[in-house]
Amino acid sequence: MPRLLGVDIPNDRPTVVALTYLYGVGPKIASELCLKAGVDPTARAKELKEDEIARLAALLDNEYVVEGQLRRQVQQNIARLNAIKCYRGIRHRKGLPVRGQRTKTNARTRKGPKKTVAGKKGVKDR
Repeated sequence: MPRLLGVDIPNDRPTVVALTYLYGVGPKIASELCLKAGVDPTARAKELKEDEIARLAALLDNEYVVEGQLRRQVQQNIARLNAIKCYRGIRHRKGLPVRGQRTKTNARTRKGPKKTVAGKKGVKDR
């Protein structure tokens, strides 16, 4: 299994697909990387030679913000929003949707599973 920037990329996938396992690398950047590094995008990741892996790693290091550096940058951006106590920072802190989505229904991804609150029992009519 080839390792790039501390991440094992899968052997059995084409190189262009295997590169998308890196945080911050999507299909477009993966194909750009293959083109710049002179690597065959359709070749399986296990078929990559050491010099090709080194070229890919050097390109990722020098030209792109990916993996740990990108994660750190995102966390710093969220921390800045929290520190200045803007609306988006407050929404991050409360664990609610940040970009204007409704919360009466359909916010389960951010809010987590339902927390049922016991309501009043209805008085039976006779």
